[in-house]
Amino acid sequence: MSDPNCIFCKVIAHEIPAHFLWEEDETVAFMDINPWTRGHALVIPRNHSTDLLEISEQDLAATAAGAQRLARMQKERLGCDGVNLLNSCGAAGWQTVFHFHIHSIPRYEGDPLQLPTRPQQVDQDELAKIAAELRG
Repeated sequence: MSDPNCIFCKVIAHEIPAHFLWEEDETVAFMDINPWTRGHALVIPRNHSTDLLEISEQDLAATAAGAQRLARMQKERLGCDGVNLLNSCGAAGWQTVFHFHIHSIPRYEGDPLQLPTRPQQVDQDELAKIAAELRG
């Protein structure tokens, strides 16, 4: 299943050039064209799913396994010190391409990339209230 208007579906179909790392039955991996660090790449399912809330469990599992494989490749072959995996879901969650994907971002000691915020302390009663809401 693909979406003719989706940029990542066009990458999979080779309508848009990409530097592929692999092309397999369930997933493909390719270099991010606007990398945050050296070696930043994406893993995506071949089947089009808009986001984390829509993707099938099978495609999610295959994509997550691909992200783990890619992170290992980055560590072994690029010598990075760590890896961030990132998925953005929805425009408010910074998603800009609406085909599920996982960023695998190699991290190097001293690289300038930072999270946009720092963890904050929250009242324990508030955490308990939120947990209760999530449990239903």
